[in-house]
Amino acid sequence: MLILGLNGSPRRDGNTARLLTQAMQVAADMGAATRLIHVADALEGQTDPFCRVCAPKCTGKCSRGTKLGEVYDLFRQVDGLIMGSPVYFGTVSGQLKGMWDKTRFLRSDKALLNVVGGAVTVGASRFGGQETTLRAIHDMMLIHGMTVVGDGWWEEDCGHHGCCAQKPVENDDNALSRVAILTKRVVQVAESTKNLRLR
Repeated sequence: MLILGLNGSPRRDGNTARLLTQAMQVAADMGAATRLIHVADALEGQTDPFCRVCAPKCTGKCSRGTKLGEVYDLFRQVDGLIMGSPVYFGTVSGQLKGMWDKTRFLRSDKALLNVVGGAVTVGASRFGGQETTLRAIHDMMLIHGMTVVGDGWWEEDCGHHGCCAQKPVENDDNALSRVAILTKRVVQVAESTKNLRLR
């Protein structure tokens, strides 16, 4: 069982990364192999960080032999993906969107079909666009055919869309609780659906 955390923030040690680090610890405690990926690192060396739709059918040539290509190779092995982003003008960061837009070839290969996905986000204020950012992440996942889950867990409650935090996250007890619940749900559903993934 491989669970990835994808940090869409340009900051490798910011609030989004701290939430995802906790998520990876929870997944590891449940017996999963984990890895935290920083989109800012993955995009290093890209001549152009944005998809230009260079061909009608994407072959992934822009990422081949790069750090980004290594991340995409991991996507082919993943069982669960917890994606996080800070709120930028009510949606995901440009870094996360740029990286995800280049996954067209993975979609053609159905590489993420039935992979379980959850979302976390952090805003500067309590109601600062977190839910619209979560929905953007969910939409990105659904277009790949991923199985999107919220932060519900049988020992807690049915949950909501995912983990919405206010920075600084270390002072947001609710967010710290919800990211753990979300992770448990991702791991549980990933374990239950492993036969549905194309491997």
